[in-house]
Amino acid sequence: MKYLYMLLIGFLCFHFTIAQSTEKNDSFFVAGVCEQCKARIQNAVKLKGVSNAVWNVDSKILNVTYNESVITLNKIKNKILAAGHDLEDKKAKDIIYKQLPNCCHYRELTVNDEKQQTVSDSTASITINNAETIKGVVVEEDAKGKFNPLQNASVYWLGSDKGVVTDNYGVFNIKPIQSNNKLIVSYTGYVSDTIDVADKNVFKIVLAAKKNFTEVTVSSKRRTSYVSSLETFRTQIMTGGELLKAACCNLSESFETNPSVDVSYNDAVTGSKQIQLLGLSGNYSQLTVENLPGPRGLATPLGLNSIAGPWIESIQLTKGVGSVANGYESIAGQINVELKKPESSEKLLANAYVNDFGKTDLNLNVSKRLNKNWSTALLLHDDFSNNTSMDENKDGFRDMPTGNLFSLVNRYKYDNSKGLLAQVGVKAMIDDKIAGQTAFNPSKDKGTTNAYGVGIKTERYELFGKLGYVFPQQRYKSVGLQLAAINHQQNAYFGLTDYNAKQKSFYTNFIYQSIINTTEHKFRTGISFSYDDYNEIFKNQLYTRTEIVPGAFFEYTFTPSDKFSAVAGLRVDNNNLFGSFVTPRLNIRYEPFKGTVIRMSAGRGQRTANIFAENTSVFVSARQVNIINPQAGKAYGLNPEVAWNKGITVDQKFKLFSRDATVSIDYFRNDFTNQVVTDLEYARAIRFYNLNGPSYSNSYQIELNAEPLKKFEVRLAYRYFDVKTTYNNVLLEKPLLAPHRAFLSLDYATTNAWKFNYTVTYNGVKRLPNTSANTTQFQLANYSQDYVLMNVQVSKSFGKKYPMDVYVGAENITGFTQPNAIVAANQPFGQYFDASMIWGPITGRMLYVGWRLKLK
Repeated sequence: MKYLYMLLIGFLCFHFTIAQSTEKNDSFFVAGVCEQCKARIQNAVKLKGVSNAVWNVDSKILNVTYNESVITLNKIKNKILAAGHDLEDKKAKDIIYKQLPNCCHYRELTVNDEKQQTVSDSTASITINNAETIKGVVVEEDAKGKFNPLQNASVYWLGSDKGVVTDNYGVFNIKPIQSNNKLIVSYTGYVSDTIDVADKNVFKIVLAAKKNFTEVTVSSKRRTSYVSSLETFRTQIMTGGELLKAACCNLSESFETNPSVDVSYNDAVTGSKQIQLLGLSGNYSQLTVENLPGPRGLATPLGLNSIAGPWIESIQLTKGVGSVANGYESIAGQINVELKKPESSEKLLANAYVNDFGKTDLNLNVSKRLNKNWSTALLLHDDFSNNTSMDENKDGFRDMPTGNLFSLVNRYKYDNSKGLLAQVGVKAMIDDKIAGQTAFNPSKDKGTTNAYGVGIKTERYELFGKLGYVFPQQRYKSVGLQLAAINHQQNAYFGLTDYNAKQKSFYTNFIYQSIINTTEHKFRTGISFSYDDYNEIFKNQLYTRTEIVPGAFFEYTFTPSDKFSAVAGLRVDNNNLFGSFVTPRLNIRYEPFKGTVIRMSAGRGQRTANIFAENTSVFVSARQVNIINPQAGKAYGLNPEVAWNKGITVDQKFKLFSRDATVSIDYFRNDFTNQVVTDLEYARAIRFYNLNGPSYSNSYQIELNAEPLKKFEVRLAYRYFDVKTTYNNVLLEKPLLAPHRAFLSLDYATTNAWKFNYTVTYNGVKRLPNTSANTTQFQLANYSQDYVLMNVQVSKSFGKKYPMDVYVGAENITGFTQPNAIVAANQPFGQYFDASMIWGPITGRMLYVGWRLKLK
């Protein structure tokens, strides 16, 4: 906690000292229609003497704060006119206005020189000309809260076949019909609304000089989790709203409402969690933070816990192979985490959480715009637990570890509004945890057989930076540089076994992107370099390696029409331990019919296994570690893991209960040409060796998203895995993985700011590793039980000046836990002890309460 307070005080003193000045605030009308207009208007007034300028897309009002002794209001207005935007009493030159993108031609959406008006919060602005047609533009709100035009959105009259779709700039024209005045605007991933154009409560009439025009606001609510139908890569976006449906104290808990990702405990002692995607462990999913390397290598076992939930702006989940620009390690998929941005996040976000297990989480996010170019943000997290006696299953072991985890992110962002952007920041994490038997006291029992204990102390520090330039006159052309340096150190003991490790990493990626003649042919190319130095001591034996991997890539995007697009990528890398290798990848998108999107992907992935860090759960056991037939000069004497991933997905939009619904079907297959096999089929040992035979995974999933009633959303999914690996020349089903999983999530929001979420997950039986070498009393069944998990959360928002949320919830409502989770728990130093055979929950029903404050 002392770290939290010291850094908070220092940050507030340094960044939030407000100097007295002769500043003045003014507000006036500026014509515009979309988020591109907003960026252009605000950039136009980034002048010396202007400290702040915000233009509202809905009200068309620009609020500007400026120093009268430095700049005049008239000069500010002239800059706006020069950018092509009309004022209330002045008009921009036609030649400048016509150079604006089509989606920004606001005059076509209103009477020529008249001011436009909108109602409420708008994502579609419509102008009705009583004589002939209705014109409008439909836009989307992205993860940053910005509005962008939506292409191919459906606009039609209710109960008729009369309709149109929006063009490349989101613009549409539709003729009125005599039989109906209810207009519907819909788009995949959004909840459509029906608008009665005769309802004076919905729109306002603006009296113009020559004609009557009516502007209608169509409120189209975006789902909190969605897939864009326009992107070639099938990327699921989980927004901040999706993350608020559960407590989401850290990244590992952010997937509780997502049917594609499984999250489970690694063992019954340490509290570490792992994810599974496409039937493969999280090691095969590339985890990035804003497209920079996330927790990997030694950080694998506790990496999901190191990213606090309130830090996250959105999560981007891509199944199968991703872009070659992000590297070669993605095999099952990629998870990219976007953190809160200095320029767009809340000025202050405070969050406090406590559960009945005795765990407390505290979070504080603060951001500030330092001047017209620089902004900064500080993200703080601290969680702690001191409940050493929690032992619901009465096996003598703590159900959860105790200790403290503190982490922070501090970064600065520069934007000169002329195409140059830069970012630099630091991250730090200090994690100190104690686990084991309830009687274990580290000061007395560490290194003895008095009581079994586990201690893991981790310190991780990162320095990162980004530099980019977008050519102002050629927006399709840009260059970017990414940099990251990491120092990770871990000291741990598991009973009488010590494991101490260090990792130093450096990563850089240079990207250039442009077009070939037209925007139908785009490309990006670049070079990358990664350096990883590992130093591990396990049972007093030293394992060291240094991996140096320079590489180059080229990616071509072909978009001949709105219905088809393809991305073909190729990268070549050279690993100093394993030599050169080539990574080809292909992604295709095809929309044969409106609302039907088919995607296909195929490609190669390669990674180096970190056998100790990725299997620390086995350290909490009496198993002996054996590396079979190691070869000198390689990582642990083993070959790199190589797999080919193929997949096809179909996303279908349709109407259900008179509202938008989607159904998604996907199939992915992975075939390993080499894999570091983690063999648990002999109860007394864990064996690592290179694959000798087939190893594959098949993943099938179907998901339905619907809204039976207004503000009542349903997500229903079923997933089947067929995953097999050759263990000691025998092809077996992967252990501790449920082939069958069903998922149901119900969400309801009331008009008075109550929100309810209820999630049910069915997990089928799992094959358990062979334990026939144990004595009868310590042998496990061949298969586990199946079980159901239920979680619920209720939240209430209140307050206008100081908006707050209060939320309460329960996880694992039925209290189901895996019986006898630890084998031979009463003999922790005996030959049969094993806490790694986890197939179900290890903690019962958990209740929690939390409070959240946001100041924008």
